[in-house]
Amino acid sequence: MKAEMVHRSKSVLSDGAIIEMVIWRVPEPVAGSLHSFKYRLFYGRDGVRIVGFDNERQKGDNCHLDGVETTYRFTSVDRLVDDFLAHVKRRRK
Repeated sequence: MKAEMVHRSKSVLSDGAIIEMVIWRVPEPVAGSLHSFKYRLFYGRDGVRIVGFDNERQKGDNCHLDGVETTYRFTSVDRLVDDFLAHVKRRRK
C-alpha cells in the first residue's frame, strides 16, 4: 500500500493568518506513533506557528501551542481535527 491523502486544505484568513491541514494514511505507523496516519495541522500568522499538531518521526504525536510543545494523545482523525480547530478558535477570539 502506498501513502494515501486523507485530507488536504489551506485557508488564508482576512487577517493574513493561515490554517492548513494535511493528513495521510500510511502503510506503517510513523516511528513514535501507534497509528497509520501522518499529519501536519498548522495555524499561524506572520511566519509564527500559533497552533500546530504533527507526528514527526521519533517524536510521535505532539501539539504545539503558543511555542510550547506537548505530547498529544491521538485517538482518531476526526478527534484530531476537532481538537486542532478548537484550539484555533480559542486563539482567534
